[in-house]
Amino acid sequence: MDNTLFPIFLKTETFRFLIVGGGYVGLEKTETLLRQNPAMNIKIIAIEISEKLHKILSKNPHIEWEERAFEKEDLQNINFVIAATDDTKFNQELKHLANEKGILVNAADQPALCDFYLGSIVNKGYLKIAISTNGKSPVLARRLREYLEKSIPKNVHETIENLNTYRNQQQGDLKSKLEALNKATSLLSNDNKEKPKSRVNYKRFAFDITFIFMATFIGYGLSSFITIEEAKSYLQDIPTIFFIMLAVGFFAQMVDGAVGLGYGITCTTSMMLFGVSLPTISGSIHIAEMFSSGISGFSHYKFGNVNKKLLLWLAVPGCIGAISGAILLIYLGNEYESIAYGVLAIYTMIIGIRLIFIALQKKILKKKIKHTGILGFAGGFFDAFGGGGWGPIVTSTLLSKGRRSKYVVGTVSLAEFFITLSASITFFAYLGVKHWYIVAGLIIGGTIAAPIAARLAGKLPQRTAIIAVAFLVIIFSLRILYKLF
Repeated sequence: MDNTLFPIFLKTETFRFLIVGGGYVGLEKTETLLRQNPAMNIKIIAIEISEKLHKILSKNPHIEWEERAFEKEDLQNINFVIAATDDTKFNQELKHLANEKGILVNAADQPALCDFYLGSIVNKGYLKIAISTNGKSPVLARRLREYLEKSIPKNVHETIENLNTYRNQQQGDLKSKLEALNKATSLLSNDNKEKPKSRVNYKRFAFDITFIFMATFIGYGLSSFITIEEAKSYLQDIPTIFFIMLAVGFFAQMVDGAVGLGYGITCTTSMMLFGVSLPTISGSIHIAEMFSSGISGFSHYKFGNVNKKLLLWLAVPGCIGAISGAILLIYLGNEYESIAYGVLAIYTMIIGIRLIFIALQKKILKKKIKHTGILGFAGGFFDAFGGGGWGPIVTSTLLSKGRRSKYVVGTVSLAEFFITLSASITFFAYLGVKHWYIVAGLIIGGTIAAPIAARLAGKLPQRTAIIAVAFLVIIFSLRILYKLF
């Protein structure tokens, strides 16, 4: 058997450690012990103690230390010894003396002299994981620790507390308690092969909605084509703007799917430059975005990037807000088109400025999210009215509360599908299918980009992408305002 190590966890309050050596290794071992228990009972003996270690000692006056040579008497009342010198012969003598007294020894980078190893340790509240490679590769152990620290959620401490409370509430013998705990934690096991029914139905429901709406849209558009000759004529007369919208849809969806915002605003400012009417702009964007956001959202769902509870609180109020915003835009777009154009240009410019602040903000601490429903309603309303803004409003707010980018982008992207569906139905009832070539270009470009962007979520340089979109939106908005005034 190659690995005969037996891992144990010591209650450090009852043991005393002796570190012999005051250089870099001594510093590292001291910091390692203090990270596990700041009140660790430690004694340090070294001919010379480094400046950095002196700073540690000044902050921890409970640590006993002396700058002198090691003596046999230093082993009195010691439970564990750490040899932190580069003198192999001395370390061998130290191990011999310590073992004679029944004291276990660890020698840095000398496995043959070790009775125990100080492995890489993952600390997450009550959860503690020790990693050892049997002294073969400390670098690999450190990399595994870094990976686990990033992968294990911060709230695992709360989960452990809840499970402890649940365990204490159980009645009966040990066997019945274990059965109850195994049932409560069964979803964490890969052996639980039965998939939650809600997940399967949820994905099927959204797919059916997307398919029905796409079939309705295509059927309605094709109903005007009576003969093959007329169809060929339409294909030959496809305007250049179709190809422009193809590129716009691809770029906008790449940004939106990867960083969680930018699709609607990019498309809106681009279409305003071509003088498209406001209801048609927002209607075309939402009809097109429904397909790409659906693919993007469920790609995120597939990759495990969605928080279901947050999704519910965003999607339901967001749909109500989207319908309200669409109705208001239809009214203003017809009665006060030039004024609405100016208001919308100012709105998109403000969103562009906000994007720059989002990109430049420093990492912040996690905060509690309040009024999520109101956030969803506001995002849906302004998204429908302005042809975009769901991402800049909702994603930026959630990120500002310190939520993980991966889950924010995934949840917001999937919620966006339901918001665009609500707005699309409202605009469709009023507009029918106008500017089909614009819609088709956005759909095809966005659909191609959506799965790629979902795979790249969290891997692209987010700050660079957001700043680029922001400057593009601001420039387009200023150009529109210049034409109006």
